[in-house]
Amino acid sequence: MEFKESFIKGVYTIEPRVFNDARGYFFEAWKQAEFNKAICPVNFIQDNESKSLRGVLRGLHYQKGEWAQAKLVRVIKGRVLDVAVDIRRTSPTFGKHVAVELSEDNKRQFFIPRGFAHGFLVMSDEAIFTYKVDNVYAPQAEAGVRWNDPELGIEWPIDPAEVLTSDKDLRLPLLKDAWLF
Repeated sequence: MEFKESFIKGVYTIEPRVFNDARGYFFEAWKQAEFNKAICPVNFIQDNESKSLRGVLRGLHYQKGEWAQAKLVRVIKGRVLDVAVDIRRTSPTFGKHVAVELSEDNKRQFFIPRGFAHGFLVMSDEAIFTYKVDNVYAPQAEAGVRWNDPELGIEWPIDPAEVLTSDKDLRLPLLKDAWLF
């Protein structure tokens, strides 16, 4: 695996070594020792998976305080634009974001450390999205930032009228009103 740190410290894109032949392909999707050495020691405790249709935008989500989660995300089927927003108020990159295309073709993974809001937009007819987390889900600690906050400057590759999101996500605050790390 090749670990590429973004311009935001701690946010990584991970490029797997894929072995293709007439039968299909093989790659290592997760290797604890290699990840710990290249990025940081982490103890992922749960894997999650979602299936979404084209235009679905999930996020920008995070959990507050002691319930914060680091995530390692990837796409098994389809294609998404995945976004991590730095919401650490003392960070030199506060309010900045990293956007990465994840797909079944590129098999890329994206590591989002604690202290970031996270979301993704489905750009294919459907997508199966999977991710590891290093902390349990705590409903009382749910938080988020509105996906279309102009202060964030995220260029989602879709007409906003075509975005499908939850009522809960539509009510998320702007960054200036959100709970921050």
